[in-house]
Amino acid sequence: MQLARDTDQTGYLIAPDPAAARLTRAVTGHDHTGAETEISVVEERPLTIYLNAQEIVTAMTIGDYPDYLALGFLRNQRMLTDADTITGVDYDEELETVVVRTSQPTNHEDKLKKKTRTSGCAVGTVFGDMMEGLEDVQLPQAQVRTSWLYALSAAINRTPSLYLEAGAIHGTVLCQQDQPLVYMEDVGRHNAVDKVAGWMLQTGADPADKILYTTGRLTSEMVIKTALMGIPVLASRSGFTAWGVEIAREVGLTLIGRMRGQRFVCLSGEERLIRDTDPASIKNEPKGAGRKGAAS
Repeated sequence: MQLARDTDQTGYLIAPDPAAARLTRAVTGHDHTGAETEISVVEERPLTIYLNAQEIVTAMTIGDYPDYLALGFLRNQRMLTDADTITGVDYDEELETVVVRTSQPTNHEDKLKKKTRTSGCAVGTVFGDMMEGLEDVQLPQAQVRTSWLYALSAAINRTPSLYLEAGAIHGTVLCQQDQPLVYMEDVGRHNAVDKVAGWMLQTGADPADKILYTTGRLTSEMVIKTALMGIPVLASRSGFTAWGVEIAREVGLTLIGRMRGQRFVCLSGEERLIRDTDPASIKNEPKGAGRKGAAS
């Protein structure tokens, strides 16, 4: 059973657009009975990111918001800092490249030698010194109401999306209190969170009062990126990895997983939670409901 979709996207600054050109294609096959069937499948294409004249990485992505993806990736890898002045972001659709330009010269040759493959879908990549700087992270002591968490979970999981249209994709949503603001999707959750980070960098959004919601696992990479973005709360329908929990506790990040219906588990940062809602007043999801992939 699929949760009912809610077409009201009031309050979103960026919402998914399942009908957008180039993000999916129709593919014909045969189902379990042998009958011919046509379904939508997510497109996947390479995007090479440059910082000035230096090639940094080629990411596999659905192709939307390449500017945000490039900015967020470079910021989350600490190749862009507050000291850098960004003078331009140029995307060439034909060459499948995006170039981020700064007024100061940059050289990350040493960093590029220390790549680490992550557990992320579509083979995530971070650089070996990414954890450096976590010791300086001081996350704000923002409060999180459980009523907000329940409202966010209900709204996000009913929002029309590529996931509900075609499956095989992850979502990351920047939220403020009980309102989803920016909903990004991609074949890898690391790309989706980088798009959010890029939007925040370009718009100057304040992370102190934000919640980051992801449809994927709460891994070390997700925790590190959220902490470096300055967001104090990370939540997911999915579960945890031990290292992700350990890092969250070290940096003081509130980490909430297994959010389904009236249930959730908080493994770090419990002190931020204000339990203002009786869980018994929240409807539990029917068995098999929720984010289950494309509609048949």
